[in-house]
Amino acid sequence: MGLDYEKRDGVAYITLNNPAKANILDKTMSDDISAAWIDLWEDRDIRCAILTGAGDRHFCGGHNLAPRPDVTEEEREFLRTQRIYWPLAGTVYGQKTGVDGRMGDHYPRVWKPVIAAVNGWAAGAGMYILLASTDIRIASAEHARFKFGLTSQGWVGNGPGAALLTKQLRYADAMKILLTDLPFDANEALRVGLVNEVVPHAELLARAETLARHIVTMPPLATRMMKEFVVRFGDLPTDQAWHVQNMMNHLLIQTTADGEEGRRAFNEKRPPNFTGALRRRGEAWEERSDEENKRLDEIYRSGEY
Repeated sequence: MGLDYEKRDGVAYITLNNPAKANILDKTMSDDISAAWIDLWEDRDIRCAILTGAGDRHFCGGHNLAPRPDVTEEEREFLRTQRIYWPLAGTVYGQKTGVDGRMGDHYPRVWKPVIAAVNGWAAGAGMYILLASTDIRIASAEHARFKFGLTSQGWVGNGPGAALLTKQLRYADAMKILLTDLPFDANEALRVGLVNEVVPHAELLARAETLARHIVTMPPLATRMMKEFVVRFGDLPTDQAWHVQNMMNHLLIQTTADGEEGRRAFNEKRPPNFTGALRRRGEAWEERSDEENKRLDEIYRSGEY
């Protein structure tokens, strides 16, 4: 039992499959999910992913990165302290960077939409992975439960959960979760904005599939650029973020075929066929006469083009 990973018609399906051990991120599961993130990112045919857990009790119950049996408690403490000051190259505090070099291989930001189908408990690292790696979250009305899971143990956590929670939720809601460390159900998760929808458990995967199938019809390059824009640059001052957005938009218009296809399909009143094709760089513009340049300058200044 471990990770189930399959791909069908543009969608990657990632299932944490160790229900007997709460679908925890042990060493094997962590390595397998890191490989899955890399594969779905590099596979150009994949436009969306669905992340869920096996069974109806746990989405992911947290971490269990147990040390090797031949490591003593003293050695373990020494190595974990060393990791703070001398992390290995290619890691984030000892955690491999995987597909995303900022927050390690467990909690990457993949620039493709990821839908979470929360089938049960999301606690500790299970909540972290929701906050860090998923964009749209559907929760089982009967079984989804949530818990930060570390403050009550005297920790603030090694993962990015606390920082992401305070960015994604209102201050008061985030602080209630962090400071009380009390569990809460799907309806409360919906109220505070941690999830988008709550559906009957029997409809959970079907609803995630419906959303994924819609995303597959969207222009893949614009969709992935939109996600990267929001995650990387959304916290910039508005004028700076707008400049980045404008540059991204010009890149999409000038170097991809989808922008032109979207406009043509709209004018022809037909469904678009977005392929994500790149456009070839052309020859330089021919020199124009002074009269032609004057005419184009007038059009340029009018903004009517």
